[in-house]
Amino acid sequence: MSKRVLSVGNCGYDHGRLTRLLGEHFNAVVHGAEHTEAALERLRTEQFDLVVVNRIFDANGQHGLDAIRRIKAEPTLAATPVMLISNYPQYQEEALAAGAEPGFGKDQFESLDSVESLRKFLS
Repeated sequence: MSKRVLSVGNCGYDHGRLTRLLGEHFNAVVHGAEHTEAALERLRTEQFDLVVVNRIFDANGQHGLDAIRRIKAEPTLAATPVMLISNYPQYQEEALAAGAEPGFGKDQFESLDSVESLRKFLS
């Protein structure tokens, strides 16, 4: 059975890059959610192995860190692994403090380090 990933707040281009990366390396299926409420709704009704959240949502400008905090605040969702996509170390640190797993930036989509960081959740 394929692993399931929820991509939150990514533009079509980056969602496609993420889908290719995860499909190629892990045979994972990537589903999308445009904003926090859509992500929470899906997480409450479906099982995902990993949630990957963009720092600033393409559709409405919401902040991914807020989405991470809301996911981690719900007892039934808190154990779900979440990663932030951001090139900025300070936002990665904030995401870790909020309970996220170490994430990576858009400039690292194709790097072996990113693939290795995903392996823990998708192998």
